[in-house]
Amino acid sequence: MHVTWVEKKREHWLRFGRVVNEQIISRSQSIKYLRPNSVFALIRWDANDYGTIFSAIDILRAVNPSEPFTTCPDVDPGGESLLELSGWPKVGQVLRAIDVVEAAGIDPCDASPDHWRHVHQRITAGLQPRIYTMDRHIAWEKRRKAGL
Repeated sequence: MHVTWVEKKREHWLRFGRVVNEQIISRSQSIKYLRPNSVFALIRWDANDYGTIFSAIDILRAVNPSEPFTTCPDVDPGGESLLELSGWPKVGQVLRAIDVVEAAGIDPCDASPDHWRHVHQRITAGLQPRIYTMDRHIAWEKRRKAGL
């Protein structure tokens, strides 16, 4: 994943994700590598002299080389899209949903992919997402371990 940081102009960063390697290209650019099947969130924000011109957040699952994928800017080749929203109000809602997961003591990388799909659908519909609780997380872990 290509990450760019030009202060107050173009700020693309990883909100969460387990980086296994990083290649520094310059002071403002780097490439971060993640393992297949890992879940991560990429925030993209661009501005000009008058303020924000674009903001988006994508939560994706890194795919194995043989799997189909969805393309996403700055992510090569792409990933399984779990959430894709743009506009600062919606990005802010997703960031608050991530904070809630973390406040429950759960790493957002480990949360159920279905939760991120749920967050996407609820925010798109103008509704509040349900809170991801430790009970929901334990149920997800049991399903994952059972191969369901």
